[in-house]
This record gives sequence, C-alpha cells and structure tokens, in this order.
Amino acid sequence: MPVLHTEVWVFGKEEKNVKADTAKKDYKERLKRHFDELRWLYMELYDNSSMFAELCDKMKEFYLERGKDLKALDVKREKHQDWYKQNDMLGMMFYIDNFAGDMKGVKSRLDYIEQCNVNYIHLMPFLETPKGRSDGGYAVSDFRKVQENLGTMEDLEKLTDACHKKGINVCMDFVMNHTSEDHEWAKKARQGDGEYMSRYFFFENSYIPSLYERTVPQVFPTTAPGNFTYLPEENRFVMTTFYPYQWDLNYRNPRVFNEMMYHFLYLANKGIDIIRIDAVPYIWKELNTSCRNLPQVHTIVRMMRMIGEIVCPGILLLGEVVMEPEKVVPYFGTVEKPECHMLYNVTTMATTWHTVATRDVRLLKKQLDIVNSLPKDYVFLNYLRCHDDIGWGLDYGTLMTEGIGERSHKKYLNDYFQGYAGDSNSRGELYNADPVTGDARFCGTTASMCGVEKAGFEQDEAAMEKAVQKDVMLHAYMFMQSGIPVLYSGDEIGQVNDYTYKEDPDKAADSRYIHRGAMNWELAKNISQKDTVEAKIFHRLEQLEQLRKKEKVFMSNADTWTVETWEPSVLCMGRYYEGEKIIGLFNFSEYDKTAWINETDGDYIDLISGEEMKPIGVNIPAYGFYYLKKRSE
Repeated sequence: MPVLHTEVWVFGKEEKNVKADTAKKDYKERLKRHFDELRWLYMELYDNSSMFAELCDKMKEFYLERGKDLKALDVKREKHQDWYKQNDMLGMMFYIDNFAGDMKGVKSRLDYIEQCNVNYIHLMPFLETPKGRSDGGYAVSDFRKVQENLGTMEDLEKLTDACHKKGINVCMDFVMNHTSEDHEWAKKARQGDGEYMSRYFFFENSYIPSLYERTVPQVFPTTAPGNFTYLPEENRFVMTTFYPYQWDLNYRNPRVFNEMMYHFLYLANKGIDIIRIDAVPYIWKELNTSCRNLPQVHTIVRMMRMIGEIVCPGILLLGEVVMEPEKVVPYFGTVEKPECHMLYNVTTMATTWHTVATRDVRLLKKQLDIVNSLPKDYVFLNYLRCHDDIGWGLDYGTLMTEGIGERSHKKYLNDYFQGYAGDSNSRGELYNADPVTGDARFCGTTASMCGVEKAGFEQDEAAMEKAVQKDVMLHAYMFMQSGIPVLYSGDEIGQVNDYTYKEDPDKAADSRYIHRGAMNWELAKNISQKDTVEAKIFHRLEQLEQLRKKEKVFMSNADTWTVETWEPSVLCMGRYYEGEKIIGLFNFSEYDKTAWINETDGDYIDLISGEEMKPIGVNIPAYGFYYLKKRSE
C-alpha cells in the first residue's frame, strides 16, 4: 500500500481509494487524540453540537486537500517537534512590495535571503485590503485573496514551495480580531442582514457602547479615540477597537469562529509554516471588563492549536501579545495544554532601547532575569525593532525606586531618539504623540537610532565607525538572548530612515513608514566592497550568524542567566548547554569600560577574535562586546 506522505498521487480509481483510506486513517488518529478536549471546549464556549459537527467535517476536508509535500513536512516535524528550537533559526521580516515588488520578486531574491543566513521569513500583511484604509495591511477585506499588486494565491504557493526547497520557513499575519469595513460580511451587515450583523458588535444607540468605554482602554487615543464608530447611514454604532474601518468580530457567535478557522486552514494549506495571530488578546469582548486577555481568549487559542495539530501539525502559532511578561506568558499555555508555540519578547525590546539611551543596564538585567527564569520550553522571538513603533512599556515601578518618573522618562527617551537630548546621535520621529498625557511612541531604523544616518550626513568617519560598532554590538547582544532572533529587512546592511513616506498621501500621517522604506538593492551590492558601511555591518553580522549556527550553546532551550558586572554600562549574559558555556559581555556606553566579573572555572577564548581571554576584570572598548567560550577540559 503506498504511503500518503511520500508517494506521488495518481488518478486511477484504485489509487484514489487507497489515498482516501490512508488519509482517513491519518486524520482519525490525530482527531482521536484531541477530540474529547476540543469538543468539551467548543461546547463550553458555544453549546452548539451542529456547528461543532460542521467544524469537524470541514477539518477533514482541509486535511484531504493538503498537498503531499506539506503532509510529508508535517510527518517530519511531528517526529522532531523541537525543530524550531535549533540554534540555526534566524528570521527576517519585510513588506513584500518594499522588499522585492511582489511575490515573484521575493522568490527571485531567495538566494540573497540565504546569503543572510535567514531560514524564516515573515511576510508582512499581503491579503486584500482597501487602499488608504488598511492600517498597513491589517484591515482585511478578503482572507482568500492576495493584494493584486503583490500577486495571487498561486504565486504564494509557488513562493512557499520554493522556500521549502531551500529550507526557509514562511510566516504570515492572520488578522482575526477584526475585518475591514469592506469585507463581504461587513457589507451585508450594513444592509441590515441580521445574520451578518451578529458577526460584529452593533448597537442602536450609544448606551451600551458608553458602558464598554468605562472599562475598555483606548488603543490609539489620539488618532482613533474610543472603541466604537457611529455609522450615520445605518444609524448604529459598531465596535472598532483599533481604527474606524476595522470592525471587531464577535467570537460569541460560533459561525465567526468556524469561518475564521476555515480561513486559517486554507492559508496553512498554501504552504504557510508560521501563523502569526494578530492582536490575539483582544478577540473576546465582555461588558464590564477591559476586553483584554479574558479566559475565553485562551480557550479559542487552545482550540486553534488542536485544530492545527489535527489538520496541519507542521505549522506553528505565533502570538502577538504586546504586553508585559506576566500577561504574555499565559499564551504559551501549559505543558499538558499548550497554546502558542512562540511569542514576542516585547518588553525586552523596549528595555534594550531604554538601556541605549541611559547607558544603564540594571533594568535590562532585571528584565532578562525574568525571561531567563521561565521554562526552557518557552520560545520567544527577539528583535531590535519591527514594523511597528517602539512603545515605552517599561517597568516604571523599578525605575521609580531610582527616582525616575514615568512621564519625565518617556519624554527623555523620545527626546534622546530624536537627537535632542543625552548626547544622542539617533534620528527618528514620534508616533501617536499625546500632548495631554505626554505619551508617545518612537519610530526609526536600527541604523538611524545607532547614529549611522547622522554620521553619514555629516561625513564623519570616526562617528560612523562608532555607529557601526554600536549597531553590531546590539545585534550580538540580541543573538545571545534566549529564543529566535529576527532581523528587519535592511538592518543587515544598515539602511537608514526613509522620509519619502511624507510624499505619499496614504502614508504621510503615519510616521511608522519612516522605517518601512523600500529595500535599497543598489546599496545591498556594496556588501562586496569591504570598506563600505553596508559591507562592514553585513559581514560582521554574518560572522555572528555563523557562530550561532556552529555553537550548540545557542540552542533556544539552553540555560541562560545574567552576571553582575559592577559597571552600570556593561551587561554580562551566560549560556550553558550540554557541557558548553559562553559568556557574553556588552558595553552600552560610548566610553571604554571594565566588567568586574570573576569567572575562574577555566580558560576562555573570544569567539570573535580567536584570542585567549580570562573573564576576570575584562576591559571592553566603547560599544564593544565579547563572546567568551570556555575551553573544553
């Protein structure tokens, strides 16, 4: 009997029957493993057996439709469930049009992605959205159609297939909290169709919305105040947590859950390896609550995890939870009942830039200690910056004990990164600045925040060397963190801020586009010219990437800890795995510093220079760093 996962499917009647029988057996085994819990959770949430039966039937259909190569990959990953925790994992995120024009263009650039040692690409939102009302692609009007300028679903399948042949994993955003107001459901709801109105939150007057507003925080108080939008033609209010053109879905309705799961499985069958669940804490709404992180959210994510493990067990769930650690960690679930495979390490990212501006590692050390104390099964994605702004969600309780006030410190940080304070060389712009509260977020590329833009403009070679050193040091520090590092496209060549967004009326009001500039392929050619900024950053990062692949101590489940250096500007991090040990030292100051550590357990070698060094009272140059590996005994 041919094996479904490895044999080419043929179209004879007998072979079709064999294929179907094998598929049914495979599906039934996975369903049996999860059925009782899935049914219990579904019925607890919806108490609707007919809708649950429909869900099960559809799951089987999607399994049967899943391509043979993807099923083979599923089997391989089921046997090696830690495949994404290896030390060779390195991500890169980019907008398809900015990176290479369209999906065919991305496919043509896969050799460059390989050259960057990247084996995980996050394609920023590419599903159909209305022009000018998309929030960067997060207002989806059709979950089964690619934006015309980016390609087609067929192009997506060809891209994911080409990626898989090169060992590259593909991640996409699954926007499940809301749809665009131009989505088919929303259009029918506008026409007064009760079936579709029940898929959103509609109210005939402002009374119930006013009750919600008492307890639900605002996401964008300056650019999109409130959590509801009045529709004058319909004379109704609709819930819009983010922007007025993004209508919140009502997951109390089982039809919403089912249909979104069908979209989820459809996209997985197009070859997507990692599904990033956008804004997941917001998906369940309850009056007299904050409508954030409610228990029903975890029920839904747990069901998504099981549905994926039944139909397409090779995929991963990545939760977008932009909150402090105590609110992020529950989205991993438990060992017995896991939810997301991976989560973002948001607070560490923000605290990193606080450390850059203050030259004081104490808060960062505390933050890393929290992350390091978590179970090693938890996998975080680490990054210096992403497509969004940097919000200053710091541990102000700790800062207050040092006499640092929240409002004054946020102002200092925003002034610093604009280049106005603290002897800063950074360049960038504020986003969503609120003059009343003094709150604001910051936007800028890594290179511009490190001083590359300013040094280039002033033609200051010494300043440029220091800026490049700072940029590389921060990447080296990120690679030492527990989890998977992710680059933003262009950072590998030190690309600076792009101010041309101001010339586009659809983008001019959103300063986040300053760091979403198009990939400059002419500058990328400079990586072959050793004296250029692009080459210096690219090849030094390449060295770090190769070291990370080579040294097993960089496995995501290695033991990690911090070491006191008795120098406020120097961070020391340790990693240990299967008898191997590395100590990382990172100087966040523009001055030479000494790390007063005293590791006397053997001889060490610096992996960067190859020199023997003792990790005792280590002198570190300005923005310098060391990877000190203990020699085998």
